Amino acid sequence: MNEFKTDHVEVHVCMGTAGVASGAIEVMAALDEQFEKHGLKNAESKERNCEAKQTGCRGLCARDVLIDVYMPGEKSITYEHVTAEMVPTIVEEHIIGGQVVEKWAAKADYFQFYDKQKRYVLHDCGRVDPESLEDYVKLGGYEAIKKAITMKPEEVIEEVKASGLRGRGGGGFPTGLKWTFCRGAKTEDHKYLICNADEGDPGAFMDRSIIEGNPHAVIEGMLIAGYAIGCDEGYIYCRAEYPLAIERVIKAIKDAEAAGYLGKGVFSSDYNFKLKLKEGAGAFVCGEETALIASIEGERGMPRPRPPFPAVRGLWQKPSNVNNVETFANLPNIILKGSGWYSGIGTEKSKGTKIFALSGKIKSSGLVEVPMGITVRELIFDVGGGIPKKRKFKAVQLGGPSGGCLTPDHLETPIDYDSLIAAGAMMGSGGVVVMDETNCMVNVAQFFLTFTQRESCGKCIPCRIGTKTMLDILDRITTGKGREGDIELLQQIGEDIKTSSLCGLGQTAPNPVLTTIKYFRHEYEAHIKDKKCPARECAELIEFVVVNERCKKCGLCKKACPVDAITWEKKQFAVIDNEKCVKCRECIVNCPFNAID
Repeated sequence: MNEFKTDHVEVHVCMGTAGVASGAIEVMAALDEQFEKHGLKNAESKERNCEAKQTGCRGLCARDVLIDVYMPGEKSITYEHVTAEMVPTIVEEHIIGGQVVEKWAAKADYFQFYDKQKRYVLHDCGRVDPESLEDYVKLGGYEAIKKAITMKPEEVIEEVKASGLRGRGGGGFPTGLKWTFCRGAKTEDHKYLICNADEGDPGAFMDRSIIEGNPHAVIEGMLIAGYAIGCDEGYIYCRAEYPLAIERVIKAIKDAEAAGYLGKGVFSSDYNFKLKLKEGAGAFVCGEETALIASIEGERGMPRPRPPFPAVRGLWQKPSNVNNVETFANLPNIILKGSGWYSGIGTEKSKGTKIFALSGKIKSSGLVEVPMGITVRELIFDVGGGIPKKRKFKAVQLGGPSGGCLTPDHLETPIDYDSLIAAGAMMGSGGVVVMDETNCMVNVAQFFLTFTQRESCGKCIPCRIGTKTMLDILDRITTGKGREGDIELLQQIGEDIKTSSLCGLGQTAPNPVLTTIKYFRHEYEAHIKDKKCPARECAELIEFVVVNERCKKCGLCKKACPVDAITWEKKQFAVIDNEKCVKCRECIVNCPFNAID
C-alpha cells in the first residue's frame, strides 16, 4: 500500500460495502468517542489532534473492518478485523502510549496481498474520503481534465489510442478507436456519454468498489471522454442494489457541480457537460450496451440488433458512447502521466492494469489490481495466498458466467485478453472464482448456466430455449439420471447457441459448460456412467461415510453438522447416521483430513 503522509494523527476506516457490513460505522463512532474522551479531537496541538476518516475499500475485504493509523513521522500501522470493542485499547496503547497492539496488527500475509499489485486506478481508494471533493483535489484530482481542455479533442483521442487502453467491461475493444467512431458521427444535436456501472456477474464487485471508494475519479474520466468525443451530457447507469455507490455518486455530482467542475463552462472553458445518475433494476442483460440504452430510455432492457452501433444511433437515436467504470477511472492517469507511461505497463497487446475480484476457495479474497501479463499462478498463489485448508487447486473460473474454467495446466497462462481467449476463458469484467478438489465441475457449470438462463431476456430463441435445454440436461446429470450422448448433446447445443444468439449474453452463456467438458470430461462421465460425483458434491449421488483410516478423531465434522447426524466422542471415530443426514456437505467441507466419503 502507498504511504500516506500527515501532520496530525489520522485513522482511516474502510467504509466500503464490506467494511460497513462488518461494523465500520460502529468503529468510526467508537473512535470519535475515544478521541473526545481523551481530548484528542480538535486539539490545539497538531501532533495531538486526531481525526477518524472514512475511506473506500482497500481490497482485502475478508479482513474487514480494516483501519490504518497514520502518525506524523511514523510508518502507518494496519489493524485487521477491528470491532468497536477493540478501539479503546488501540487509542490508549497505540495512539496515546506509542505502543503498537501487535496481536491485532496486520501480519506478513496482509502485505503479501499487495506485493505484486500495481494500484493505479485504486491508488486513492483507502486514502481519500469518497464523500470529500477536497480530499480528491488535494491528491491531484481534476488536474487531468484541466490539462485535457487545453488540448484539441482529437489530441486527447490520439493520446488514449497511443496508450493502448482497451475497454475494461469485458470486450476489450480499443477505447480510443471507439471514441473516434462517436466523434465522427454526424449529428446536428448533442451526443451522449454513458458509464456502464451495471456489473451483474456473480462474485464481481470491481466497479462498485471504485465508485464507492473514489467516485470523482470516474466523473473526471467521463469529463475527459465527453470533451474528446464532443458530448455535453452523460449518464452513470448503476444498479439499484448498490445503494452506497449510488449515494456517493449523487453527492460527488452535486459537489462537482457546485465547484464548477460539471455543468456549464467546465473550469471556465467553453466546454459544457452535465451528468445524471440512472438506477437500473438489476438485470444482468443490461450490461450489454444496447440493452442498457433501452433501459435508460424507459424500455425493457433487451438487446437490439447491430448495426447500427450506438456510436451512430444510440440513446434516443443519437450518437452515444458506452464505457465501463474501470475504463473511465484509467483516463486521469493517462492524460496526466502520458500514453508512454501507460503503455509501458502490461503486455504488447494488453496495456495497463486490470482489477479483479478474487473469491471462492482462496485464502485472501478481495479486490486486486495487477499488471496485464501476470500469470494465473501469481494471481492465485502470490496475490491471493493460495488454497486454504491444505487442499489442492482444481480450477479457476475467469470472466464470470461468460468466461470459462481453467485447470492447473494453465497456471502459467499470462492474464491478458488474447491469452485467456486462447486458453478457453476470457477477461470479462474481472470476476475470478477459485475452486479446490471439493468442487464438482459439473455442478459449477450448472451454477453459472442457471444464472445466465435466468437472466436471459428471452428475445432470441437460441438463448431462451437453448440455455434451458442445456440446463435440463445438467440437472439430469447431477441427479444421477444422465444418459449416454448427453455430453455430445451439450456440446452441440452450446456451439449452436454461441453462433446464433443475438447478444453477448447468449454468445458466451455456454462457455462454462463447454470448458468444463473440455478439461473435466471424466467428471461428466463419472456422473453419467458410474452414477457417482468424484468431488462428492452432488447430493443425489452420494451417501456419507467416515473412512476410519483417514479419520483423526478430531470431532470437527460433528461440530459442523447442522442436524446432529454425526455421533462422536473424544478419541473415537465419528459415525454418520444417513437417515438424519440432509447431505449439506458441511462435514466434507470442514474435515481437513478428507476423511469423509
